[in-house]
Amino acid sequence: MSLTKRVAVTLPAGPKIEHTIARLKWAEDNGFPDAWFSDAGAPDTLTQIAAVGHHTTSIRIGVAVTPVYTRSPSVLAASANVIGQVIPGRFVMGLGSSSQTIMGQWNGIPLDKPVTRVKETAELVRTMLRGDKTNYDGETLKSHGYRQAPMDNPPPIYLAALRPKMIEMAAEVGDGVIFNLWPKSALPKMIEHVKIGAERAGKNWQDVEIVNRAMVLCTDDKAAGRNAFRAAFAPYYATPVYNKFLAWAGHGNAAQTITQGWAAKDRAKTSGALTDELIDEIAIIGTEDEIRERIRQDAEGGVHTSIIAPMAATPEDLDRTFNAFRASEFSF
Repeated sequence: MSLTKRVAVTLPAGPKIEHTIARLKWAEDNGFPDAWFSDAGAPDTLTQIAAVGHHTTSIRIGVAVTPVYTRSPSVLAASANVIGQVIPGRFVMGLGSSSQTIMGQWNGIPLDKPVTRVKETAELVRTMLRGDKTNYDGETLKSHGYRQAPMDNPPPIYLAALRPKMIEMAAEVGDGVIFNLWPKSALPKMIEHVKIGAERAGKNWQDVEIVNRAMVLCTDDKAAGRNAFRAAFAPYYATPVYNKFLAWAGHGNAAQTITQGWAAKDRAKTSGALTDELIDEIAIIGTEDEIRERIRQDAEGGVHTSIIAPMAATPEDLDRTFNAFRASEFSF
Protein backbone atom coordinates (compact mmCIF):
# COMPACT_ATOMS: atom_id res chain seq x y z
CA MET A 1 0.00 0.00 0.00
CA SER A 2 1.48 3.34 -1.04
CA LEU A 3 0.94 6.26 1.31
CA THR A 4 -0.84 9.37 0.07
CA LYS A 5 1.29 12.42 -0.68
CA ARG A 6 0.09 15.40 1.32
CA VAL A 7 0.78 19.06 2.04
CA ALA A 8 0.03 20.88 5.26
CA VAL A 9 -0.11 24.38 6.67
CA THR A 10 2.01 25.11 9.69
CA LEU A 11 0.54 26.27 12.99
CA PRO A 12 0.19 28.12 15.28
CA ALA A 13 -0.43 31.33 13.36
CA GLY A 14 1.11 33.49 16.08
CA PRO A 15 0.30 34.11 19.74
CA LYS A 16 -3.44 34.71 19.23
CA ILE A 17 -5.57 31.57 19.16
CA GLU A 18 -8.15 33.34 17.01
CA HIS A 19 -5.54 33.66 14.24
CA THR A 20 -4.71 29.95 14.48
CA ILE A 21 -8.41 29.09 14.21
CA ALA A 22 -8.71 31.31 11.13
CA ARG A 23 -5.71 29.65 9.43
CA LEU A 24 -6.96 26.18 10.34
CA LYS A 25 -10.41 26.84 8.88
CA TRP A 26 -8.89 28.48 5.80
CA ALA A 27 -6.69 25.45 5.23
CA GLU A 28 -9.59 23.03 5.44
CA ASP A 29 -11.75 25.20 3.19
CA ASN A 30 -8.94 25.36 0.61
CA GLY A 31 -8.27 21.66 0.38
CA PHE A 32 -5.24 21.20 2.61
CA PRO A 33 -5.43 17.66 3.98
CA ASP A 34 -3.20 18.45 6.98
CA ALA A 35 -2.25 21.09 9.54
CA TRP A 36 0.80 20.52 11.73
CA PHE A 37 1.69 22.47 14.87
CA SER A 38 5.14 23.19 16.19
CA ASP A 39 5.56 22.89 19.96
CA ALA A 40 8.15 24.93 21.80
CA GLY A 41 6.47 27.57 23.97
CA ALA A 42 3.31 29.58 24.46
CA PRO A 43 0.54 29.18 23.64
CA ASP A 44 0.74 25.50 24.55
CA THR A 45 0.21 23.32 21.50
CA LEU A 46 -1.61 20.30 22.92
CA THR A 47 -3.99 22.60 24.77
CA GLN A 48 -4.55 24.58 21.57
CA ILE A 49 -5.45 21.50 19.54
CA ALA A 50 -7.94 20.40 22.17
CA ALA A 51 -9.39 23.92 22.17
CA VAL A 52 -9.62 24.52 18.41
CA GLY A 53 -10.02 21.10 16.83
CA HIS A 54 -13.82 21.26 16.89
CA HIS A 55 -13.70 24.12 14.35
CA THR A 56 -12.77 21.52 11.71
CA THR A 57 -14.44 18.42 10.29
CA SER A 58 -11.92 16.59 8.12
CA ILE A 59 -8.39 17.98 8.27
CA ARG A 60 -5.70 15.88 9.97
CA ILE A 61 -3.90 17.71 12.77
CA GLY A 62 -0.41 16.75 13.92
CA VAL A 63 2.35 18.03 16.17
CA ALA A 64 5.95 18.27 14.98
CA VAL A 65 6.96 17.87 17.74
CA THR A 66 6.26 17.82 21.47
CA PRO A 67 9.47 17.46 23.52
CA VAL A 68 9.62 14.28 25.58
CA TYR A 69 11.51 15.89 28.46
CA THR A 70 8.95 18.51 29.48
CA ARG A 71 5.94 16.18 29.85
CA SER A 72 5.81 12.76 31.43
CA PRO A 73 4.39 9.84 29.41
CA SER A 74 1.21 9.80 31.53
CA VAL A 75 0.63 13.50 30.86
CA LEU A 76 1.21 12.99 27.13
CA ALA A 77 -1.18 10.04 27.06
CA ALA A 78 -3.83 11.93 29.03
CA SER A 79 -3.58 14.89 26.62
CA ALA A 80 -3.82 12.58 23.62
CA ASN A 81 -6.94 11.04 25.14
CA VAL A 82 -8.68 14.43 25.19
CA ILE A 83 -7.58 15.40 21.68
CA GLY A 84 -8.56 11.99 20.35
CA GLN A 85 -12.08 12.59 21.61
CA VAL A 86 -12.27 16.10 20.13
CA ILE A 87 -11.01 15.09 16.67
CA PRO A 88 -11.33 11.30 16.57
CA GLY A 89 -9.12 9.62 14.00
CA ARG A 90 -7.52 12.90 12.93
CA PHE A 91 -4.72 13.49 15.42
CA VAL A 92 -1.04 12.54 15.07
CA MET A 93 1.13 12.80 18.17
CA GLY A 94 4.66 13.81 17.22
CA LEU A 95 7.36 13.36 19.84
CA GLY A 96 11.02 14.34 19.81
CA SER A 97 14.03 15.20 21.91
CA SER A 98 14.07 18.92 20.98
CA SER A 99 17.36 20.82 21.33
CA GLN A 100 19.86 21.98 23.91
CA THR A 101 18.51 25.52 23.65
CA ILE A 102 14.90 24.62 24.43
CA MET A 103 15.70 21.98 27.03
CA GLY A 104 18.86 23.30 28.67
CA GLN A 105 18.51 27.08 28.42
CA TRP A 106 14.73 27.48 28.55
CA ASN A 107 13.87 24.67 30.93
CA GLY A 108 17.07 23.73 32.76
CA ILE A 109 16.64 20.09 31.73
CA PRO A 110 19.68 18.09 30.53
CA LEU A 111 19.30 16.57 27.07
CA ASP A 112 20.49 13.18 28.30
CA LYS A 113 20.25 9.94 26.29
CA PRO A 114 17.86 11.43 23.69
CA VAL A 115 17.46 8.27 21.57
CA THR A 116 16.62 6.17 24.60
CA ARG A 117 14.34 8.79 26.14
CA VAL A 118 12.32 9.25 22.96
CA LYS A 119 12.03 5.48 22.46
CA GLU A 120 10.93 4.80 26.02
CA THR A 121 8.44 7.66 25.97
CA ALA A 122 6.86 6.34 22.76
CA GLU A 123 6.64 2.83 24.16
CA LEU A 124 5.04 3.99 27.40
CA VAL A 125 2.58 6.39 25.73
CA ARG A 126 1.45 3.66 23.33
CA THR A 127 0.90 1.28 26.26
CA MET A 128 -1.13 3.90 28.10
CA LEU A 129 -3.28 4.76 25.08
CA ARG A 130 -4.24 1.08 24.80
CA GLY A 131 -5.48 1.22 28.39
CA ASP A 132 -2.90 -1.27 29.69
CA LYS A 133 -1.66 -0.95 33.25
CA THR A 134 1.97 0.11 33.18
CA ASN A 135 4.76 -2.15 34.39
CA TYR A 136 7.80 -0.56 32.82
CA ASP A 137 11.41 -0.28 33.90
CA GLY A 138 13.47 1.49 31.29
CA GLU A 139 16.86 3.12 31.32
CA THR A 140 15.45 6.66 31.54
CA LEU A 141 11.80 6.10 32.51
CA LYS A 142 9.83 3.97 34.92
CA SER A 143 6.08 3.59 35.38
CA HIS A 144 4.07 1.13 37.44
CA GLY A 145 0.35 0.91 37.99
CA TYR A 146 -0.80 3.78 35.73
CA ARG A 147 -3.90 3.07 33.69
CA GLN A 148 -6.30 5.26 31.74
CA ALA A 149 -9.42 4.41 29.79
CA PRO A 150 -8.49 2.71 26.50
CA MET A 151 -9.05 4.67 23.30
CA ASP A 152 -11.10 3.10 20.51
CA ASN A 153 -8.74 4.58 17.90
CA PRO A 154 -5.48 5.67 19.55
CA PRO A 155 -3.56 8.33 17.63
CA PRO A 156 -0.42 7.22 15.81
CA ILE A 157 2.90 8.26 17.28
CA TYR A 158 5.48 9.84 14.97
CA LEU A 159 9.06 10.51 16.09
CA ALA A 160 11.40 13.31 15.05
CA ALA A 161 14.85 12.33 13.85
CA LEU A 162 17.96 13.75 12.21
CA ARG A 163 20.89 11.33 12.34
CA PRO A 164 21.20 7.54 11.88
CA LYS A 165 20.52 6.16 15.38
CA MET A 166 17.48 8.35 15.92
CA ILE A 167 16.15 7.81 12.38
CA GLU A 168 16.43 4.04 12.70
CA MET A 169 14.80 4.02 16.12
CA ALA A 170 12.02 6.33 14.92
CA ALA A 171 11.22 4.04 11.99
CA GLU A 172 11.41 0.96 14.22
CA VAL A 173 9.28 2.23 17.12
CA GLY A 174 7.21 5.03 15.62
CA ASP A 175 4.36 4.96 13.14
CA GLY A 176 6.05 7.74 11.20
CA VAL A 177 9.26 9.77 11.09
CA ILE A 178 9.53 13.57 11.14
CA PHE A 179 12.42 15.37 9.43
CA ASN A 180 13.47 19.01 9.58
CA LEU A 181 16.11 21.34 8.08
CA TRP A 182 17.98 18.79 5.97
CA PRO A 183 20.08 19.57 2.89
CA LYS A 184 18.53 17.99 -0.18
CA SER A 185 21.62 15.89 -0.87
CA ALA A 186 21.21 14.15 2.51
CA LEU A 187 17.69 12.82 1.91
CA PRO A 188 18.71 9.54 0.20
CA LYS A 189 20.86 8.40 3.11
CA MET A 190 18.21 9.52 5.61
CA ILE A 191 15.73 7.32 3.77
CA GLU A 192 18.21 4.43 3.91
CA HIS A 193 18.20 4.62 7.70
CA VAL A 194 14.39 4.64 7.68
CA LYS A 195 14.59 1.35 5.77
CA ILE A 196 17.04 -0.14 8.29
CA GLY A 197 14.86 0.78 11.27
CA ALA A 198 11.62 -0.39 9.66
CA GLU A 199 13.12 -3.72 8.64
CA ARG A 200 14.42 -4.21 12.19
CA ALA A 201 10.79 -4.12 13.35
CA GLY A 202 9.55 -6.33 10.53
CA LYS A 203 7.78 -3.45 8.82
CA ASN A 204 7.56 -2.52 5.17
CA TRP A 205 9.56 0.72 5.16
CA GLN A 206 7.20 2.17 2.56
CA ASP A 207 4.41 2.06 5.16
CA VAL A 208 6.34 4.41 7.47
CA GLU A 209 5.11 7.93 6.77
CA ILE A 210 7.81 10.56 6.45
CA VAL A 211 6.76 14.08 7.42
CA ASN A 212 8.96 17.08 6.73
CA ARG A 213 8.69 20.67 7.90
CA ALA A 214 9.74 22.56 4.77
CA MET A 215 10.99 26.12 5.13
CA VAL A 216 9.29 27.78 2.19
CA LEU A 217 9.04 31.32 0.86
CA CYS A 218 7.21 32.30 -2.30
CA THR A 219 9.01 35.37 -3.59
CA ASP A 220 10.55 36.98 -6.64
CA ASP A 221 13.50 38.15 -4.52
CA LYS A 222 15.57 35.06 -3.76
CA ALA A 223 18.42 37.07 -2.25
CA ALA A 224 16.11 38.55 0.37
CA GLY A 225 14.67 35.11 1.04
CA ARG A 226 18.11 33.62 1.59
CA ASN A 227 19.00 36.43 3.98
CA ALA A 228 15.80 35.75 5.91
CA PHE A 229 16.83 32.10 6.21
CA ARG A 230 20.32 33.05 7.42
CA ALA A 231 18.92 35.32 10.10
CA ALA A 232 16.42 32.75 11.33
CA PHE A 233 18.37 29.51 11.11
CA ALA A 234 22.08 30.20 11.61
CA PRO A 235 21.42 30.00 15.39
CA TYR A 236 19.71 26.62 14.88
CA TYR A 237 22.81 25.20 13.24
CA ALA A 238 24.93 26.54 16.10
CA THR A 239 23.18 24.18 18.55
CA PRO A 240 24.98 20.84 18.98
CA VAL A 241 22.03 18.80 17.67
CA TYR A 242 21.73 20.63 14.37
CA ASN A 243 25.44 21.38 14.03
CA LYS A 244 26.33 17.68 14.21
CA PHE A 245 23.52 16.92 11.79
CA LEU A 246 24.80 19.48 9.28
CA ALA A 247 28.26 17.92 9.46
CA TRP A 248 26.85 14.39 9.07
CA ALA A 249 24.82 15.61 6.09
CA GLY A 250 28.06 16.43 4.28
CA HIS A 251 28.67 20.06 5.22
CA GLY A 252 31.38 19.73 7.84
CA ASN A 253 33.20 22.94 6.91
CA ALA A 254 30.02 24.99 7.24
CA ALA A 255 29.22 23.34 10.58
CA GLN A 256 32.71 24.09 11.91
CA THR A 257 32.58 27.71 10.76
CA ILE A 258 29.19 28.18 12.42
CA THR A 259 30.54 26.77 15.68
CA GLN A 260 33.54 29.07 15.56
CA GLY A 261 31.48 32.12 14.67
CA TRP A 262 28.95 31.43 17.40
CA ALA A 263 31.64 30.98 20.05
CA ALA A 264 33.25 34.27 18.99
CA LYS A 265 29.86 36.03 18.87
CA ASP A 266 30.67 36.86 15.27
CA ARG A 267 27.27 37.07 13.62
CA ALA A 268 28.66 37.67 10.15
CA LYS A 269 30.88 34.58 10.32
CA THR A 270 28.08 32.43 11.72
CA SER A 271 25.45 33.40 9.16
CA GLY A 272 27.99 33.63 6.32
CA ALA A 273 28.68 29.90 6.64
CA LEU A 274 25.22 29.38 5.16
CA THR A 275 26.14 30.08 1.56
CA ASP A 276 23.56 30.66 -1.15
CA GLU A 277 24.23 27.16 -2.46
CA LEU A 278 23.72 25.54 0.94
CA ILE A 279 20.58 27.53 1.64
CA ASP A 280 19.15 26.42 -1.69
CA GLU A 281 19.71 22.81 -0.59
CA ILE A 282 17.81 23.33 2.66
CA ALA A 283 15.19 26.02 2.07
CA ILE A 284 12.61 26.30 -0.69
CA ILE A 285 12.69 29.85 -2.04
CA GLY A 286 11.29 31.06 -5.34
CA THR A 287 8.22 31.66 -7.43
CA GLU A 288 5.05 29.60 -7.25
CA ASP A 289 6.21 27.21 -9.95
CA GLU A 290 9.66 26.83 -8.40
CA ILE A 291 8.50 26.03 -4.88
CA ARG A 292 5.80 23.65 -6.07
CA GLU A 293 8.35 21.78 -8.18
CA ARG A 294 10.72 21.42 -5.21
CA ILE A 295 7.95 19.99 -3.02
CA ARG A 296 7.20 17.48 -5.79
CA GLN A 297 10.90 16.56 -5.90
CA ASP A 298 10.92 16.00 -2.15
CA ALA A 299 7.89 13.74 -2.53
CA GLU A 300 9.64 11.76 -5.25
CA GLY A 301 12.62 11.42 -2.91
CA GLY A 302 10.53 9.81 -0.18
CA VAL A 303 8.72 12.57 1.73
CA HIS A 304 5.02 11.80 2.14
CA THR A 305 3.80 14.93 3.93
CA SER A 306 5.36 18.37 3.44
CA ILE A 307 4.51 20.97 6.04
CA ILE A 308 4.61 24.37 4.32
CA ALA A 309 6.29 26.62 6.88
CA PRO A 310 6.71 30.15 5.52
CA MET A 311 9.85 31.87 6.75
CA ALA A 312 9.84 35.31 8.35
CA ALA A 313 8.00 37.39 5.80
CA THR A 314 5.38 40.05 5.29
CA PRO A 315 1.72 39.03 5.56
CA GLU A 316 1.58 39.29 1.78
CA ASP A 317 4.51 36.87 1.39
CA LEU A 318 2.93 34.46 3.84
CA ASP A 319 -0.39 34.50 1.98
CA ARG A 320 1.36 34.05 -1.35
CA THR A 321 3.29 31.06 -0.01
CA PHE A 322 0.23 29.28 1.36
CA ASN A 323 -1.91 30.14 -1.65
CA ALA A 324 0.57 28.40 -3.94
CA PHE A 325 -0.47 25.08 -2.35
CA ARG A 326 -4.25 25.38 -2.28
CA ALA A 327 -5.91 22.32 -3.80
CA SER A 328 -6.99 24.41 -6.77
CA GLU A 329 -3.34 25.33 -7.48
CA PHE A 330 -1.32 22.24 -6.54
CA SER A 331 -1.41 18.48 -6.72
CA PHE A 332 1.18 15.70 -6.78
